[in-house]
Formats: sequence, structure tokens, C-alpha cells
Amino acid sequence: MSRRDGSAAPAAESPSKELASVPALIASAFGKLNLERRARLLGRLLGSVGPLALVVIGGGVFAKYLRNARWPEIPISLEDAARATSSQVFDIVRYAKQSNPQLVDALLAALLQDGVTMTALGVSVAAITIKHVSDRRGWKPESSIKK
Repeated sequence: MSRRDGSAAPAAESPSKELASVPALIASAFGKLNLERRARLLGRLLGSVGPLALVVIGGGVFAKYLRNARWPEIPISLEDAARATSSQVFDIVRYAKQSNPQLVDALLAALLQDGVTMTALGVSVAAITIKHVSDRRGWKPESSIKK
């Protein structure tokens, strides 16, 4: 697009960069899940981080799970799932994304398949999530269209 003076108009920020990061998407989803799903998601996330991260992330509130630090999924009580904040989940996901991006992709894919969660998150967040998953897998919609 160009302006009246012939110069190019600045490109708009991508909605995925502007609206949400992957940690923000998962933290937002966490806040809208029922307690059982929260506990399961939190257990998978905490199982993906090491002992040091359990002690440091979220101000140390997950240190009590240190004895289970090497389990692939840590059993989380419903009470702990209810007390966990979206901010704490954001911190865990941000850490996990750096250390284990495949886990984060799997969590996003699982959220996409959960109709209740997608309804709660809304269409725009679902679209951003789909875009992220497709970008990570290397699929580009324009690559299937011949010009």
C-alpha cells in the first residue's frame, strides 16, 4: 500500500506478534480451564522443567514438587491447580519453550483439539495458535498456491 506522496505505508504489526506470545496463549488458556485440566496442564509443564526451575520459577511455589522433578508429568492436586496463577504458568511456559519447544508445540496442538478451550479462548486466539503451530511445522498457505 502507498501513501499519497508515493512512499510506502508502514507495514502493520503481525497480529500474532501484537496480540499474544505462545506463553501468553497457554497462560490465557490455563485461566479458562476447569480444575482437572489445569492440574493436568500444570503437571505436564512442571514435568518438562528441571529441579532448579521448580525451585525458581513462580517464586518457588512449585518447589514442593522437587521430589518428582524427573517425572514426565508431575501429579498436581486440584488445590494447587486452583492456586496457580496465569502469571506463574506464563513463566513456566516461557522457560519450557526455551528448553523443550516440542512440548510447547504439543500443548498448543492439544489445546487446538479441545473444543471447550478453543471456545473459551475465542476465535482470534485460536487463529494465532493455529498460525504458530503451522509456522513451527513449516507449512505456509501460500506455498500450496501456484502463482
